[in-house]
Amino acid sequence: MTNAAWVFPGQGSQAIGMGTDLATVALAQARFAEAATILGWSVLDVVQDADDKVSNTLYTQPCLYVIESILVDLLKEQGHRPAVVAGHSLGEYVALYTAGVFNFADGLTLVQRRAELMSQASDGMMAAMLGFDADELAAKLEATPGVVLANDNNPGQVVISGTPEAVTTVMEGVKAKRAVKLNVSGAFHSPLMADAAATFQAVLEPIPFATAQVPVLSNVDPTPSTDGSVLKQRLVQQMTGSVRWREITLALPELGIDTVVEVGPGNVLTGLTKRTCKTLALANVGNLEQVDGFAG
Repeated sequence: MTNAAWVFPGQGSQAIGMGTDLATVALAQARFAEAATILGWSVLDVVQDADDKVSNTLYTQPCLYVIESILVDLLKEQGHRPAVVAGHSLGEYVALYTAGVFNFADGLTLVQRRAELMSQASDGMMAAMLGFDADELAAKLEATPGVVLANDNNPGQVVISGTPEAVTTVMEGVKAKRAVKLNVSGAFHSPLMADAAATFQAVLEPIPFATAQVPVLSNVDPTPSTDGSVLKQRLVQQMTGSVRWREITLALPELGIDTVVEVGPGNVLTGLTKRTCKTLALANVGNLEQVDGFAG
């Protein structure tokens, strides 16, 4: 019997056609219909749009939340349960749903508003950096106002976020195998999201957060918690805070976890895990075939 962490990918893992195979299942049909009522548009229509509408932040986040939540429901229907959960950025909302902190509809309402606020954030820039000296990068970030470490994904891959000038300064000032500007609308997970975060906090406050059924490792604090009020406060901080994914991964073996199951499209998180913690077994559940073939 495995002791599994279920982890959920965020923006960047979307793909045209994702989740369409789920539409043959009654449980998924009901979820897609409920989502359409909340969103005012069809997830299945968006993911099948040939012009890659699903990669527009406004649509990406709700689509990922809906599809990943359906995969969770199908796994649970088969009797599978995680020992702990975590999600990368947007994926944290699916982790909280999986842990029973809020219901599907409340989670989707939050995600839709989050997507709207983030899509409107036009100030700033993000860039991925691969293959660099960690000390050199840390020193350059420290010396450059207006840029922060947004995603600490693994020892050799990070994302920086801030003003275009500051991000460019770091990209040009640190020797790296690769430095790539990301195609996003704003400086997510940085202080430049403070206004959006303040607006979002007002949306988040009235939503009830229950005690989690399994521990949740949050982006801004990888310490496991089941306290609903703690998990809500961490979510408030998430929009401006760093995604500490490397620390989340390293914490898993200490919690007795032996397997990481990435629930959602693609294999970004299992790829990061493989490079950070080689002792963990890996599995992916991103479509109906993988749900049916999942051994737990």
